[in-house]
Amino acid sequence: MLSFREHVRERLEELKAASLLRDPLLSEAQGSTHVVVGGKRLLNFASNDYLGFSQDSGIRKALEEAAKQWGGAASSRLLSGTLLPHRKAESLLAAFVGHEDARLFSSGYAANLGAISALVGPGDALFSDALNHASIIDGCRLSRAKVLVYRHKDMGHLEELLAENRQSFRAALIVSDGVFSMDGDIAPLSELRRLADRYEAGLLIDEAHALGVLGPEGRGLCASLGVQADVITGMLGKAFGLAGGFVASDAMTIRLIENRARSYVFSTALHPALALAAIHALEQLRQAEEARKRLREFRSLVWSALPPPLQARIQAHPHVPIVPIVIGEVQKTLRFAKALNEEGIFAPAIRPPTVPEGSARIRISLSAAHDPKEIEWASQILRKKCVELI
Repeated sequence: MLSFREHVRERLEELKAASLLRDPLLSEAQGSTHVVVGGKRLLNFASNDYLGFSQDSGIRKALEEAAKQWGGAASSRLLSGTLLPHRKAESLLAAFVGHEDARLFSSGYAANLGAISALVGPGDALFSDALNHASIIDGCRLSRAKVLVYRHKDMGHLEELLAENRQSFRAALIVSDGVFSMDGDIAPLSELRRLADRYEAGLLIDEAHALGVLGPEGRGLCASLGVQADVITGMLGKAFGLAGGFVASDAMTIRLIENRARSYVFSTALHPALALAAIHALEQLRQAEEARKRLREFRSLVWSALPPPLQARIQAHPHVPIVPIVIGEVQKTLRFAKALNEEGIFAPAIRPPTVPEGSARIRISLSAAHDPKEIEWASQILRKKCVELI
């Protein structure tokens, strides 16, 4: 028998022994393109601020003015926390992703957690991609529905699971990331939609890493491929440069979610200033074609710098500003991250449980705010270190 403190100490030692004990970076300066650690300025390849909006002066001004006008929400949405900025932002976000209505959540994690657990429950079935984000996995667990995991993007396996199991359950929901953030690849949306229709299942797509980046006006992967998901979840903390998340769907489905999503019902509403700033960011995001073009160019430069064997390990989409360098072994990945840091590049090691065992990696995440000359310089460093260390 262990005391509680002994238990905590033992668990920490286990993480340390496996090289999985992590310490958050403390930066001495804010910025989507650089961090400052111990007085050293490093090129930041670990941000999801794809369009550089977190440092946009217009968005920051909108945020400041809205905070002065509205203060905080101070209540859950179903009590007195629903304010005019929330409903205005929700209406515009819903229209942006092609749906009737939407609801804002405190984070993208809370949006997935709440939406999935609100839509299905005991007696229902969830069909989930093996590499879905932790927020989707936890939403599936919280729902208490039967969870059936299909191999990553394997539509044959998904159809097998549907054919074998669908008739045994009252309702079914297929859930998938649109863009898989650790691999930079995209879900086969057309096939997912076909299977959902064939087996009378709903389809929920997480557009976190696609909104602002893919599709006409940055409307996301669904819009890019012309596929209508029944439910879309989106994040305000990535291309929007803010914080928060949302769920969009038809009015009836949103009505169910706002009444059953525990992460919505039992949470203080998103700060109204963030809702108003999201409206301002949305206007700019729709017009950010030059930034999206620049992202594609940056991604091409970095990807081209990798040796062919590394390129072959992950089939990342060429329009997604994520470049994974899959190394595999944790210690080797940590050494690679350290070598980049010494050269002036911050690109931390991504280790289990964020990625599956044996697939530790460096994940290069790009921003349109990066300087093209620095991307060229960093690409040369990456090529050199890949040859030396992998």
